[in-house]
Amino acid sequence: MKNTLFGSIYLALAASIWGGMYVVVKIVVSVIPPLELVWMRYLVAIAALLVVGMVTHQKWRIHKRDFLIIIAIGVIGNTISIVTQEVGTMLSSAQMGAIITSSTPAFMVIFARLFLKERLNLKKVLSVCLATMGVFLIVGTGHLELSSKLGGISLLIAALTWALMSVLVKRVPGDYSQIVVTFYSILVALIVLTPFVFPRIHAINFSQLTHPTIWGGILYLGIVSTAGGFLLWNRGLQMLNASSGGLFFFFQPVVGTLLGWLILGENIGTTFWMGSALILTGVLFVINEKK
Repeated sequence: MKNTLFGSIYLALAASIWGGMYVVVKIVVSVIPPLELVWMRYLVAIAALLVVGMVTHQKWRIHKRDFLIIIAIGVIGNTISIVTQEVGTMLSSAQMGAIITSSTPAFMVIFARLFLKERLNLKKVLSVCLATMGVFLIVGTGHLELSSKLGGISLLIAALTWALMSVLVKRVPGDYSQIVVTFYSILVALIVLTPFVFPRIHAINFSQLTHPTIWGGILYLGIVSTAGGFLLWNRGLQMLNASSGGLFFFFQPVVGTLLGWLILGENIGTTFWMGSALILTGVLFVINEKK
């Protein structure tokens, strides 16, 4: 029960951090193209994780037998998923992003069944269904534009690959620190992206990087959203089974909508509170589930 509670807190915090990420990405991506932005936020995240790892005296050695799973996490989750997520955010609306990325927990249930042989029970299925209904109530479905189809496809790929990565995290041996696992998976992504970014480095308007909003956004994306968010997500997944853990992903659109209301003055109605109640109900099913 203790692991379930702490795992739930870690996952809820990670998803909440990512809820504010879309607002920041939408601002920063107007100056820095998506691919270059992912690369820059990973540079910042690597530096942050290295400092934390040195201060906490982490053991950095990874056994050869675990190389493949770390590389897979880095390529599938930290490279493909994040790049397609930011491209999709740039091309589509925040509403479409919330709808499509809300499919991630459903994909996690499927992948957990296929790769981890996790049993599906009525409570898990009901939890995902309730939370999915809640997200649709919050974001609505009536104002999607056909011109955003490409962004929608990109976001669907992001949701699919993030779900697969989250299940693969469960295959990493538990004796590794999540700081070390997160560091190496981000390092893999950085290595993969570098050959694509360097020829395009001229696309970055360096004169605009001195603006507090832009460099502050990069620091948020690198330290809080990437290093902190990935660390909390991976740690939480180690404490819960993958199919239940994915449910906390639904905190992302809830927090994003709340921040839009508080910071941007966007309106939220009764459906937001109804949807939030459904999501909370689904999450409580997971927290109360006996291990």
